[in-house]
Amino acid sequence: MPYSLFLLRYSLFNIPFPFLHSESKSTNFVPTSHYLKKFAKKIEIDRSRLRRFLTKVENNPPTLLDVYADQIDKEVWKEVHCLECSNCCRVMTPTFTFQDLKRISTHLRMSISAFKEKWLYKNKEGEWMNRSQPCQFLDLKTNMCNIYAVRPADCAGFPHLTKKKMVEYIHVHKQNVQYCPATVTMVEKMMNLIKNV
Repeated sequence: MPYSLFLLRYSLFNIPFPFLHSESKSTNFVPTSHYLKKFAKKIEIDRSRLRRFLTKVENNPPTLLDVYADQIDKEVWKEVHCLECSNCCRVMTPTFTFQDLKRISTHLRMSISAFKEKWLYKNKEGEWMNRSQPCQFLDLKTNMCNIYAVRPADCAGFPHLTKKKMVEYIHVHKQNVQYCPATVTMVEKMMNLIKNV
């Protein structure tokens, strides 16, 4: 399966985040927290620099890259708190596997076909995706997932900081710096650790 978190219109067409611009036409747009506004300003300035660094790492990976990623991952989660953000749930959609569909629809006491009809669409690659953003299971007041215990595998693994081999997953991090403070923090820490890439 290709990269399972399908990046939405913002990355595909290089359209700015809706929360950077008040004239957003999205009917699903919900005003974001101070945390996300601060992140948006930061990434507007740093995005290119972070992506250039990741390209250098991708082209000339350090021998201990996966070891560094594991070390940095622990540090990232001491600084980043997903419940202050929920940006992934607001502007991205997971790919729902058959196992996800079965588990979630059972939890919601509905058939798989009713679940798909109510909330999903099939993309060109034949993958099931959310019809709209923010995610229908995101509680916009608390930033908590209403189906957290049975959430899609994509959501459970996001932002995929310690995927092995990291060098084969850098293209994902290049995309995720646009959306995820944890990914940005990881890349910045990697930059400090790897000075001569």
